[in-house]
Amino acid sequence: MQSAPTREGPRVNEEIRVPQVRLIDADGEMAGVMTIRDALARAYSVGLDLLEISPTAEPPVVKVLDYGKFKYEQQKKKNEARKKQKVIEIKEVKVRPSTSENDYQVKLRAMNAFLNEGDKVKVSLRFKGREMAHQELGIKMLERIRVEMEEKAKVEQMPKLENRQMIMVLAPR
Repeated sequence: MQSAPTREGPRVNEEIRVPQVRLIDADGEMAGVMTIRDALARAYSVGLDLLEISPTAEPPVVKVLDYGKFKYEQQKKKNEARKKQKVIEIKEVKVRPSTSENDYQVKLRAMNAFLNEGDKVKVSLRFKGREMAHQELGIKMLERIRVEMEEKAKVEQMPKLENRQMIMVLAPR
């Protein structure tokens, strides 16, 4: 038994080195088990290539098709999949322990918008000067954000203090 292909992609035409193969013709009909020589002759007679579909099967399954068109279709599928991918970004919202109610509501709306787009939100709470002595105010602020965002987001990183900043990361539910 021949091992799976070593080069990139499936084996084509003369690269297929097994005595017998199971052939699927150009119409998708099962033609049965035959020698590789007969299968190649059938493919060449209709002006197409022989492509190894399942190298690990016993005997390996090959199909008669246009290899150039096959590669083109595969590339198109790959590009489509890449287009549909959503890159998750981390958006940052900065607050202070003394952020006013109106500003707080504006920042809350911004967080909602980011989460609706599927992005994560990093909430940075910065302490200035003597505010460091009242870290409980910062914890209270982050706790209020967590409670108000509960149905839209889950806390991915609990609030932690780094220098003069408290950071909490929210991810969309």
